Amino acid sequence: MSTNDSDTIAPETPAETVGTAAPAQNQNRKQPFPRGFLDTISTGWADRPEQTPPARTQAAYAAPRRDAVSAAFPGRRLVIPAGSFKQRSNDTDYPFRAHSAFSHLTGWASDAVPDSVLVFEPAGDSGHDVTLYLRERADRTTTEFYADATIGEFWIGPRPALAGVASDLGIHTSHLDAFEARDGDLVLDEDDELTRFVSELRLVKDDYEIAQLRLAVEVTARGFDDIVADLPRIIDTPRGERAVEGIFHHRARIEGNGEGYDTIAASGPHACYLHWTRNDGAVVPGDLILVDAGVEVDSLYTADITRTLPVSGTFTDVQRKVYETVREAADAAFAVAKPGVRFRAVHEAAMAVIARRTAEWGLLPVTADEALDADRGGQHRRYMVHGTSHHLGIDVHDCAQARREMYYDGLLEEGMVFTIEPGLYFQIDDLTVPEEYRGIGVRIEDDVLVTADGIENLSAGIPRTADEVEAWIARAAR
Repeated sequence: MSTNDSDTIAPETPAETVGTAAPAQNQNRKQPFPRGFLDTISTGWADRPEQTPPARTQAAYAAPRRDAVSAAFPGRRLVIPAGSFKQRSNDTDYPFRAHSAFSHLTGWASDAVPDSVLVFEPAGDSGHDVTLYLRERADRTTTEFYADATIGEFWIGPRPALAGVASDLGIHTSHLDAFEARDGDLVLDEDDELTRFVSELRLVKDDYEIAQLRLAVEVTARGFDDIVADLPRIIDTPRGERAVEGIFHHRARIEGNGEGYDTIAASGPHACYLHWTRNDGAVVPGDLILVDAGVEVDSLYTADITRTLPVSGTFTDVQRKVYETVREAADAAFAVAKPGVRFRAVHEAAMAVIARRTAEWGLLPVTADEALDADRGGQHRRYMVHGTSHHLGIDVHDCAQARREMYYDGLLEEGMVFTIEPGLYFQIDDLTVPEEYRGIGVRIEDDVLVTADGIENLSAGIPRTADEVEAWIARAAR
């Protein structure tokens, strides 16, 4: 049975009178409910006392975020939807994940209810009255309870009550039926100014966010340890990349909400495809495998880590040369990152190393200095197309709607969290490089926190140097 299976017996009343039951075109899959079922389904249930839990930890952090939004849009009615289920196929949906801005402003994370809406109602000089509209739990005397496979509690389990959510999040709540859209509303993802503001609001992380990112990195590190420990079985699996993906998924689900993005398990030449998520290849001794993966914890904050491993446990001379060059580029980026430095300077530092080394190896038709010319250069970018860094948080590519002057050209501030992830990729059919380089792809990615006087590598505990990686694999093999 799927998670949204409508292959069930149907009520005797017409489908349109049964809450949000499956559409009429699907009625050919249903059978009518017998009279005995209809007469008894609403009786014989124990009372369910309303729960009023204490406010969750993140509620205290979400409140000042809402205050900042309110102050930025005086007199405007703001609508922040959580989002709805998204169809996967026919009558099955993807797992629901609330919009990141909605979660950031409410503190409601992996347990958020689909179709909820956060509304800022202008309240004169006092700013805004904020209300969270959600679908209240259905009484068991309603047909929704047993007939709606998407939201009926017989199917999906108990839904939260209004009072419980209000207590949990510290926000006034109301039934979703009471929400009305109005002309003039500023709606997230429809209004550019609102969308930009809530994205820029996340550029500097508060203490709660930093703690959650630390947790996400810790769990991700254990996921990488799981992969290294299981390399023999991975090698023996015909689609070993899928085994890597599955091993990491197990850790992500038992200690978090899941992955923050599709895992990249790219072995051999697949490592040269930057977003290889097909993960259907073999993992062969002698090759490298690039694993780019991050656990999203229950608060929805995610890590984003990449390590490149020699499948046999030892780098070849050429693999080691490429690997250590990528690490050199990463270390150059680490060295320049500190408060007051422009974000783009991190990328520029890494690219200077990439240009210099590829020129030394005879791979460029120009000098390193010519390649680094802002207008006429870029020849080295053939081997590293992507940027070196992106902000990280409740989205893996966090703050993506921020203005360029606040993001790429912005100054680093204490509390920012971002990645440092240079790479080198020599595709299997690239005739501009010697044959010994072809099919080698390396990326090293760490998550860093800007501190008062520099940066802290949150993922420093995951082996980085070529020697450390070889020792890591050797320990696991004992």
